[in-house]
Amino acid sequence: MDFALDFDAHLAPYAAHSSKSHGRMHIEPPAGSRSEFQRDRDRIIHSTAFRRLEYKTQVFLNHEGDLFRTRLTHSIEVAQIGRTLARSLRLNEDLVEATALAHDLGHTPFGHVGQDVLNECMKDYGGFEHNLQSLRVVDELEEHYGAFDGLNLTFETREGILKHCSLANARQLGELGRRFMERSQPSLEAQLTNLADEIAYNNHDIDDGLRSGLLTMAQMEEVELFARHRHTVETQYPGLPGRRALYETIRLMITAMTADLVETSRALLLEAAPQSIEDVRASQPLIRFSPQMRAETTALKRFLYANLYRHCQVNRMRVKASRIVRELFDAFLADPVLLPNDYQVEGDPLRQARKIADYIAGMTDRYAIREHRRIFSLDHF
Repeated sequence: MDFALDFDAHLAPYAAHSSKSHGRMHIEPPAGSRSEFQRDRDRIIHSTAFRRLEYKTQVFLNHEGDLFRTRLTHSIEVAQIGRTLARSLRLNEDLVEATALAHDLGHTPFGHVGQDVLNECMKDYGGFEHNLQSLRVVDELEEHYGAFDGLNLTFETREGILKHCSLANARQLGELGRRFMERSQPSLEAQLTNLADEIAYNNHDIDDGLRSGLLTMAQMEEVELFARHRHTVETQYPGLPGRRALYETIRLMITAMTADLVETSRALLLEAAPQSIEDVRASQPLIRFSPQMRAETTALKRFLYANLYRHCQVNRMRVKASRIVRELFDAFLADPVLLPNDYQVEGDPLRQARKIADYIAGMTDRYAIREHRRIFSLDHF
């Protein structure tokens, strides 16, 4: 039996078919009872970088509470939403899952502030982009196989991981970077995973923000999208306790966002009538929210940015995290002997700086804090 063809039988013609994959950088025998994208997913789950996501910040530092989202739980939520959407649109669920689980593998400790500071530190050495770092993790940095570095993932999974990329870096990536220069589109699965990511963080950040006390219910009811569904819950379940009422509200919001995305995308696909993934690449984005839902999600993101991501308590964490990342980078650059042997490079400042970025980006929040203390605290001799 040709397992790849069997796995593809239910897919729409414009989906990414594992039997028609652009392949891997290093040729390998077929995956047997798994499709090529299932093999990608399995390799990602068993990777070292994936396990580290458990201790990397989403919004709140990992040690601030056991119930806040981390990069790991966020990635799992993205994969769950993505698979549901893919099934509704007859797209490749396995590719969506693999992309969702891998999309944050290159993220720094301390969330976006870690990325921003590391990019500033690397400005004279090629910069730092967390999407590109995720690709670097799966292409080079993981060390599990005797025949090659990295995980040797398929082109399609690697394409989905690389959501953003500067033109300068795109030129170095060959076929994978071509779409950024030609302004063509990635697979529908990549487009879908991008929006599943947005649905996940928009909703779970509300939950975490309210749980932390940094947001109040009165504030949230200023957001039309939230207030409308909150009113529906109060009407349907009068007197429902606060936590359960919040979960019901968020559940309705996720349902509304996913339903809108499926309905809008189906209409776009019907109008564009792509017959292959190559037609998709030559088209405009075909996985979208409706204009109304896009306006409402944009308003929600602006609210979260102003009231949660820039809350004074989060800002204090940002300042501390910024100092840790910057001081670690400067110390390692000034004295590379402070680095583990595998990260020391002689005679090549550019490569040395990149290895420092690899080392810091691979740290969990708590490891970065401990490493900073070991280097700078007089109590650690």
